[in-house]
Amino acid sequence: MSKELARQRELNPMELCEPCKGIQRNWRRAPGHAELVQRGNRKEERETGTVTITRYQCDRCGTAWEYENDKNNQQAGWSVVGR
Repeated sequence: MSKELARQRELNPMELCEPCKGIQRNWRRAPGHAELVQRGNRKEERETGTVTITRYQCDRCGTAWEYENDKNNQQAGWSVVGR
């Protein structure tokens, strides 16, 4: 990717594809969509114990997502983390 293209992406607001727009954020057990590709996971400590955070990237629009699986927090779940 050229520096100019990278700069344009940085300046333009992120545009989500239709399937990404349909993901319910911050709600545990909300489904993702078929074009999300898993890119890895990590463990993090919370007050209530250890949670798993899995990173995904959309093959269609390139949006990077994380899914936090915290059984003690219903508002965990999907969040956009960039491109």
